[in-house]
Amino acid sequence: MKQMIGAIALVVPEYDQGIDFYVGKLGFDLVEDTHLGDGKRWVLVAPKGSSETRLLLAQADGDDQHAAIGNQTGGRVFLFLHTDNFDRDHQAMLTAGVTFLETPRHEAYGKVAVFQDPFGNKWDLIERFEG
Repeated sequence: MKQMIGAIALVVPEYDQGIDFYVGKLGFDLVEDTHLGDGKRWVLVAPKGSSETRLLLAQADGDDQHAAIGNQTGGRVFLFLHTDNFDRDHQAMLTAGVTFLETPRHEAYGKVAVFQDPFGNKWDLIERFEG
């Protein structure tokens, strides 16, 4: 048996705001944007070169979902973006206006820095060390 996580829902205030950041600033691919009627859309984005897990940008609906925007993990780092070249991607993200919450640091597992999307979600940008 083979299984994989196909998508992770990420609550955003509005679909196009999510696309603007993830596709426009981070350079993710817009994998799918299907209108489902009644203002709902199925919006999948993924980092370039990614072949499995996608982010499903889910527009908040109702007070509880709006309250969860940017805080789906209670303030912890939520998502982990692995890269094959930290310095290249870190510089590109800085140039695009992405907000980093710290300077890059070296850990036992790799080079890492925490950044934040405009909705408040924290991410790790990581280049894993070999070995």
